[in-house]
Amino acid sequence: MLKTALKIALATIAAAPLAGLATKADASEREKVFFQSVEGSWSGPGEIVAGKYKGTKFVCNFDGDTPQGGVGMALDGNCRVGVFTQPMKASVVRGKGGFKGTFLDGAAGKGLDVTSGKVIGNDVIFALNRSSLSGAMRARITGRDTMQITISVKVEEEMVPVIGMKLKRVDTGAVGAIARD
Repeated sequence: MLKTALKIALATIAAAPLAGLATKADASEREKVFFQSVEGSWSGPGEIVAGKYKGTKFVCNFDGDTPQGGVGMALDGNCRVGVFTQPMKASVVRGKGGFKGTFLDGAAGKGLDVTSGKVIGNDVIFALNRSSLSGAMRARITGRDTMQITISVKVEEEMVPVIGMKLKRVDTGAVGAIARD
């Protein structure tokens, strides 16, 4: 459960950031600006807030990048619980059908699939899937150099938050800027 919860959390982190929606062309440009603001190095604590491992704390370190000519991002790094370190890698891109991506090696392997996404203001919400497990990740840019992430899983008909994280930029400065409404 801990590994699955961490994987869900991190998969969704990779899929985190975007801006607001107006027209398709405007949304695409604003999404690009948002993703560019996530480029760079991030680090921060997280905690499992529900389930068997409730109260377990961890720390993650990520390097973010954006694809050449596309809208989306890739995160590569690791999360640590005590002396145990788990490599984490995720990528999300916008295609004709919306956002798609993988965490680790995707649902076909030991990871998760990002099956859709929606950007609203400084928040992005991504749907996550692996076999019978479904969930969502919400990432919110809360300041120039901070991002909060919440991972939820579907239990019966309710979405239950299971992981919370607060990441801070640890490189020398923001790469992009977030367009505000």
